[in-house]
Amino acid sequence: MSTPFSFTLPVELSAKEPAERRGIARDKVRLMAINRDTYRVEHSRFDNLGDFLRPGDLLVFNTSRTLPAVLSGCELRQGQCIEIRLAQHLGDDSWLALLLCQQGNPFACGLQSGMQLDFGQGLMGTVGDRDSNIPRLWQIRFSKSGTDLMDLLYRLGKPIRYEYVSAPWDLDYYQTVYAREPGSAEMPSAGRAFTWKLLFDLKRRGVETAYIVLHTGLSSYMDDELDQQHPASEEEYFISETAAEKINSIHEQGGRVIAVGTTVVRALESVADNSGKVQPGHGYTRLHITSGHTLRSVDGLLTGLHEPEASHLDLLTAFLPAAEIKSAYQKAVQQRYLWHEFGDLNFIL
Repeated sequence: MSTPFSFTLPVELSAKEPAERRGIARDKVRLMAINRDTYRVEHSRFDNLGDFLRPGDLLVFNTSRTLPAVLSGCELRQGQCIEIRLAQHLGDDSWLALLLCQQGNPFACGLQSGMQLDFGQGLMGTVGDRDSNIPRLWQIRFSKSGTDLMDLLYRLGKPIRYEYVSAPWDLDYYQTVYAREPGSAEMPSAGRAFTWKLLFDLKRRGVETAYIVLHTGLSSYMDDELDQQHPASEEEYFISETAAEKINSIHEQGGRVIAVGTTVVRALESVADNSGKVQPGHGYTRLHITSGHTLRSVDGLLTGLHEPEASHLDLLTAFLPAAEIKSAYQKAVQQRYLWHEFGDLNFIL
């Protein structure tokens, strides 16, 4: 069935490698800017972002660091090896993870609660129950926690890589320059194109910055039918008093709050009250934003280009009518923009 976001994405428009591996700097990727009032579309370059901003605007960044979220573990009794993709750290210090057989059907390896997995270097994992909301995910409890677990993850793990990415790039390519707190299964990629030089240039122009955390989950459960249902994963966020005060102050002064990534939109809209004031706090959100959602805390969005039928396109309809998004995306295809985490960017303001 056709939806407002059915469109053909030519395979060659998937960014197969980071910009640096395509011979350009991070901040030299392309930028498609859409005006929320006039629907005018402009084609520019990311290092010209300041041309679309004015003094007193506030960029809100997600400082979550990308985990090497793929681990390989072998089941102790039968010896079969399983790939796990970490999806979410739970409040009881266990994790939700996608478990994939490494041979044959990825979901046909007889997974069951109680299985023991050996990941090497002393790291073990016990498989718990399936997640009640997203049944492709299983609960995993590791034999290590805290910094000990993080140290082993960074030794044993590798970043999640989808089939359109041409090579297993190092984890550094999956980090933003300002990333601090490890926790994202996949890169909060809208901010990848920022360089320190660009951030300093924007600061000199009078553009303000604030920082929050939202640890991203998986963008795909490797199951087309499930992915098309767009189940909203529960994602952990932290919004400091400093960040909340800055966001609220900018609005009081008539400035615009611009989310760097859909993760920031979800986090801020989850904690904004009816008057639009952002409340500090730590929690989890399943907020699924669509055209029926009235934005309370966010005025603009910097985001990547999303593939046909992606749930992120639903979120964009809170900023623009679906027809305008589809029209702009058709122009992006015609102009040969690049998609996905290493691709070009879209600025809506």
